[in-house]
Amino acid sequence: MTYILDDYAILSPLRSRNNWLKLAIVTFGILVGISSTSPFVPFTIALCMSFTTIYFGKIPPKFYFQILAVPAGFVFVSVVIIAFFFGEGTKFFAFDILGYTLGVNSQGLNMALLILARTIGGMSCLFFLSLTTPMIELFAVLKKAKFPESFVEISMMMYRYIFVFLDVAMGIKYAQEVRLGYRNFKTSFRSMVMLGANLFIRSWEQGEKLYLSMNSRCYDGKMIMYDEKRPVKMPELLLTGVYFAIVLTVFYFTKGMSFI
Repeated sequence: MTYILDDYAILSPLRSRNNWLKLAIVTFGILVGISSTSPFVPFTIALCMSFTTIYFGKIPPKFYFQILAVPAGFVFVSVVIIAFFFGEGTKFFAFDILGYTLGVNSQGLNMALLILARTIGGMSCLFFLSLTTPMIELFAVLKKAKFPESFVEISMMMYRYIFVFLDVAMGIKYAQEVRLGYRNFKTSFRSMVMLGANLFIRSWEQGEKLYLSMNSRCYDGKMIMYDEKRPVKMPELLLTGVYFAIVLTVFYFTKGMSFI
């Protein structure tokens, strides 16, 4: 069975916690992480957020590190470029390619590590939120925070249509697989072309059905969302305070510090 982020968020024990507190934790982590001039702070944030998501949120470690590896893979390319082409200072190693000298120096390597740390820290915060809070509850929080209703409702519709699109795609792909549509490269290529050609039409039809079903339920352009009252408990405040204290302590004592 294929699970998506929202499936884990619905099943997570942290779903029942106060959404405003989770947003405050994530906002704090992101702001402090990007404000730090030392990579130690974002790495500390990433460690705390990852531990909370896996241990308290009951997210499988394998799945968590798989989704975290996706943005890490993209940023790795940028990190390599920065390490080789930016900064000054002591060179660790260098080599010649077609008459050009490429090398890694201390300033470039520190800059690359800082960007890597900020990316991992920020993504850990976002994954903590997305893996413990269903999207419909986040939309309810945005609406309560006085975001424009049109923005919130358009975002909700876009989010819903993504799943309409995925549902149609998985249905077509499953039908192709049971008919051996992917048994070799030639048939796989033809099946993918057919999938792409039919996907838009089928998704459009499903979207029209969804719109008709909304109209039949007296949809008048506004969506009423249920926002459950979840008081913040004392243990949650204590753990949040400990997390803030740890991060701010590391922020203070590692100000301007680098790995190299």
